[in-house]
Amino acid sequence: MNVVAKSTTLSPIIKSATTVVSNGLRPVAGSAPTQTLQKRWAHSDIQWPDFSAYRSVQDPTAKSKDSAPSRKTAAYLVTGASAICTVYGAKGVIHGLVGSMSASADVLAMAKIEVDLTTIPEGKSVVFKWRGKPLFVRHRPANEIAREAGVDVASLRDPQHDLERVKKPEWLVVLGVCTHLGCIPIANSGDFGGYYCPCHGSHYDASGRIRKGPAPLNLEVPEYEFTDEKTLLVG
Repeated sequence: MNVVAKSTTLSPIIKSATTVVSNGLRPVAGSAPTQTLQKRWAHSDIQWPDFSAYRSVQDPTAKSKDSAPSRKTAAYLVTGASAICTVYGAKGVIHGLVGSMSASADVLAMAKIEVDLTTIPEGKSVVFKWRGKPLFVRHRPANEIAREAGVDVASLRDPQHDLERVKKPEWLVVLGVCTHLGCIPIANSGDFGGYYCPCHGSHYDASGRIRKGPAPLNLEVPEYEFTDEKTLLVG
């Protein structure tokens, strides 16, 4: 009996599967034996970005202690820049707070006042408003000047010579606020011909000095100057 030898030639599908397995790829689980298998290749042309310019240490093999000086320099620069920014920020905040607490425009406008002396006749006292307070400007005649200059300073409660309270003898400039409780005295009245506070009976002379009553001090003399013969600048 002749035995016919079966051919051992592999079909194309089995050859393809053998090739895939020999190249390291395995068929998908559960796929049919007759399904064609495909090779998959990874891309080898991908280019990675270079961040070397942003690295503080260029050598990737360098130890941490070898790069310490450069890192310290960078840390000092960052710390210094932060401190400068903080100082300027604090300066801006403080400047804003000081500006908010400063005097307003209307208050600054009242800080100084000019008085036309030609409008005040001799022997008269005129009241002006300055910084929210009454300002007395008195044009004194010669007899008042002589009388106030002859007062014994030792007899006064608040000792001051008349020449200490005036820059020109004919002009007396004082604040019209009683030094007792802040009332407003009346000019050209009282026992001494100067100012009188009717609230509690304080009498001031024509130099604004306390002579009688509860007031402890003389009337205050503000800062002033004569810019010319006809103009008085107070403040």
